[in-house]
Amino acid sequence: MSQDKHYGYLGKGDDDFVVHQKDGQMMTGYPIGIMLLNVKYPIVPGNVANAYTFDFPVRYAKVTTVDSPRLHSGDPTILDDLTAVGRELESDGVRAIICACGYFGYYQKGLAENLSVPVYASSLLQIPLIKVGLKKDQKIAVFNAVERRFTPELLKICGVDDPSIVIPKSMEFAEEFSAIPRDRPYMNNEVCRQEFIKAARDIVKEHPEIGAILFECSDMPPYADAVSRAVNLPVFDFTTMIRWVYNAVARKPFYGFM
Repeated sequence: MSQDKHYGYLGKGDDDFVVHQKDGQMMTGYPIGIMLLNVKYPIVPGNVANAYTFDFPVRYAKVTTVDSPRLHSGDPTILDDLTAVGRELESDGVRAIICACGYFGYYQKGLAENLSVPVYASSLLQIPLIKVGLKKDQKIAVFNAVERRFTPELLKICGVDDPSIVIPKSMEFAEEFSAIPRDRPYMNNEVCRQEFIKAARDIVKEHPEIGAILFECSDMPPYADAVSRAVNLPVFDFTTMIRWVYNAVARKPFYGFM
């Protein structure tokens, strides 16, 4: 095991081991690191960039040199900037790195190779796993924030070899949610929730073969519960992926009767 990492759990009676501290690391206890873009729109609870979304510590780092349009386009020249931010999170002791936008998926392979901790850059990485649990003729509705950038190339990088299993649904032009792609500093959260409910009902009615919904955008999880209740389908998003990763990199011992 690397001497600058420790996966043990310090609990009552469970601390009889040597703890190693990495040189230059000034803090501990952040299992998940999250890369953020510079944005101006509201960050409500449920959003990946709102720390109240999680019941465990997350460490944020802002990518100050990259804006959303460059990221959405898959601009290969920004990989070095993203890698530098990832290494900053690594130096703070995170055990896995997530990126707060589904279009970070364009950089999944490069970041995974460049960084020393596991990287799960996009919520879209969940698509193959979601599909395995569905019937062969069922599909996944994927709500996205920027329609023109939601491409077969992006899906392929994220492990989706057959894009026909995906039914895209853009929320880019929904009046309230458009605060996100337009970087508008205000929106009515309840109106936005109703936009998602209507969009979900409409697409499920149009495509009864939908067996699950995935939110591409890290700003969409606040509306997952309402959508799931409205259409009686499982809804996956960044938070389902982050919790899955957290449960793997921050294992705790089991206690109880037997």
